[in-house]
Amino acid sequence: MLNTATTQQATTRFRNICIFGAGAIGGALAARFAASPALAGSTISAIARGAHLRAIRENGLHLHAPGKTEPLIAKFAATDTVADLPPQDLVIVTLKGHQLSAASADIARLLKRDGRVVMIQNGIPWWYFHGDTASGLEGRQIEALDPGGLIWQRIGPERVIGGVIYQGAQMIEPGHIRLTSTGLLHLGEPSGTLPPALTEIADLFKASGWTIKPTDRIRDELWLKLLGNAALNPISALTRARINEIVDGPLESLVRTIMIETKTVAERLGCHVNSTIDQRLEHTRTLGGAKTSMLQDLEQGRSMEIMPLTRAITQLARMADVPTPTNDMLLLLISQLDQSMAQARADTA
Repeated sequence: MLNTATTQQATTRFRNICIFGAGAIGGALAARFAASPALAGSTISAIARGAHLRAIRENGLHLHAPGKTEPLIAKFAATDTVADLPPQDLVIVTLKGHQLSAASADIARLLKRDGRVVMIQNGIPWWYFHGDTASGLEGRQIEALDPGGLIWQRIGPERVIGGVIYQGAQMIEPGHIRLTSTGLLHLGEPSGTLPPALTEIADLFKASGWTIKPTDRIRDELWLKLLGNAALNPISALTRARINEIVDGPLESLVRTIMIETKTVAERLGCHVNSTIDQRLEHTRTLGGAKTSMLQDLEQGRSMEIMPLTRAITQLARMADVPTPTNDMLLLLISQLDQSMAQARADTA
């Protein structure tokens, strides 16, 4: 077992908390949780990989926040092997959607029998139709997001609290993460209830410095963020353009069309996207010259997050009987690029 030192006084029944995937967002969560006096008595740990893991173990995680001259340096248990950790009351998963199936067995092993899991993810999640009474498709599973239903079987959607985060974050080097905004996190159960566990988990995030909004309509928040991600991520990967270059140039009309199609699917499935397309475009412009996560993955030679951000929209569109010709074409193009990059990686291996 790792030597997971604890603080002085427990303030929550969630005594063992693991952040699964300590990249930019996950690392920021782990650092703030570990440094929070309000989590006295809790043991904070994280699953990380490679050079980033080694840096955290040797020197702690350095979190560079806006307006701060010095980083927050947080020490916590970090490992790449779930067997090193005891059973967890709460697992916070920050992996991308296409990484979840392979990790699902390890996530399930970490959880106590009555443990909860917060899934912070962009796009359509594997649990989307669990407890969904608005769409008429309650309980349906989405094969593309969860091949063979492995995540559904291993983790169980009834244990999930969904998360939608707005937080600019970048790993500037192993062990160092920079935040570019104050951040906002929406939390909600798929069933639309607001149970005590959700309130308590939200309070944990608040106590560690996050702005939290619990909601009984988490799917609305998923689609609101997806309006931008569905358009900007694949377009940026295909063109290598930054966000401001996309929305302030001739590609703006393409972005608008993708947003319209995406919003139509959401509304046909019973969701209420509380924003007009013009409002969403204006919000997007505030992101300036940032690179999307898909473009960053492409530049670093990693597989791209196509399933939850693009393919899932086309699949849900078929279920809702909504035509999405622009999203369909975008899916073909970005899938071909991803396959070409995968082949290039294989050729150089």
